[in-house]
Amino acid sequence: MDLKLPHLGEGADSGTVVNLFVKEGDQLTKDQAILELENEKAVATIPSTAAGTVGKVYVKPGDKLSVGQRILTLKESGEPAQKPATENKPIGVKADGEDARQEPPEAEKTDSAPEDGEPTPGIPPAAAPSLRKLARDLGIDLTKVRGSARGGRIILEDVRGYIQRLQRLAAQPATGAPGPGQPQRAAAEQIDFSKWGSVLKKTLSPLRQVIARRMLENWNAIPHVTQFDEADISVLNELRKKYAAAYEQKGTRLTLTSFVLKVVCETLKKHPMLNSSLDEIAQEIVIKEYFHIGVAVDTDAGLIVPVIRDADKKNLLELSKELEELAKKARDRKVSAEELKGGTFTISNQGGIGGAQFTPIINRPEVAILGLGRGSAKAIVRGDRIQAGLMLPLGLSYDHRVIDGGAAARFIVDLVQAFEAFKEEDVKL
Repeated sequence: MDLKLPHLGEGADSGTVVNLFVKEGDQLTKDQAILELENEKAVATIPSTAAGTVGKVYVKPGDKLSVGQRILTLKESGEPAQKPATENKPIGVKADGEDARQEPPEAEKTDSAPEDGEPTPGIPPAAAPSLRKLARDLGIDLTKVRGSARGGRIILEDVRGYIQRLQRLAAQPATGAPGPGQPQRAAAEQIDFSKWGSVLKKTLSPLRQVIARRMLENWNAIPHVTQFDEADISVLNELRKKYAAAYEQKGTRLTLTSFVLKVVCETLKKHPMLNSSLDEIAQEIVIKEYFHIGVAVDTDAGLIVPVIRDADKKNLLELSKELEELAKKARDRKVSAEELKGGTFTISNQGGIGGAQFTPIINRPEVAILGLGRGSAKAIVRGDRIQAGLMLPLGLSYDHRVIDGGAAARFIVDLVQAFEAFKEEDVKL
């Protein structure tokens, strides 16, 4: 039997092989890891769905796989590889033999489905009669739908995923021709920089390509405005130092980001519009009543943003532990695709690296992101006195289609007050 790449979840229909754990002749058990696949910003382990002996492996590190594409052939333990009952004819075989697909025997044609989603003339895709009728009623060409069930059979979930992909594509702004009033974008030009001196070339990793594409999409699709301010975190920092040892005894570190999570959730509840998304198709603002906060993590491979769910319902100890665990998983590239989804607001803290204010790019479909710089001691005028304070630079970028300047200013004023009035009882264990 052929082992094929299964459905990886909504919006995840492809990935790049980063590690291959098997070779021809290996004995496989069910659920044994066969490869690691980099998808979006996560690396997922793909297990075997059956046991047997590896006959032939069709992929190698660096190959891009799509749902339904063949990974390897599996035969029963101790049995030689069997030839098909009918001689197969190759279809679309590449020169290097990768992604080589064969036309099945006549008796099996109804169980075939194109692995790349392109129509294959004369071969109807495998699907239940009820699903075929639904597709006809909706005007969907099933030959363009990748089947994720055994043998490439199309199931209802595949059709639903296909429709969702079409909806996302329809909602995305066209990146080719500029719209009315938009400047013409210059075509990409490849320059030979080696004409002027020595150069080094580094191939963009799949993760870096995803980051580049998304940053460009987010910047082009959202009218960004950034509101700046500072918060005096002198008292808050003293609380952090006071209770740091107690938190370490509980197995975690008490960091500034833990406090930021609490402060942000408290302020978002007062300003729910910053915890929303814009539905461009329905022309509605979707205000979320849950608070799933994304935290940007700086890794060797690039920026990864895992999400802490229901952050408003967790105390400082729980937030500190989950933050530390997710950051480690992100740096080890073990964070799951699900742990990167569903965020309602994002925090990007560069204070540990350095620098002051910066303008973070909004993580679409969210409408706001908070950027934090490094705190520094400054002279503060309070009434008729001048005193020292540890000032934390803040930068709030927001979507001007949803958030007006006044709403953003009120949010950041309340945010500063929440920082400066943090209660010790919220830190005590």
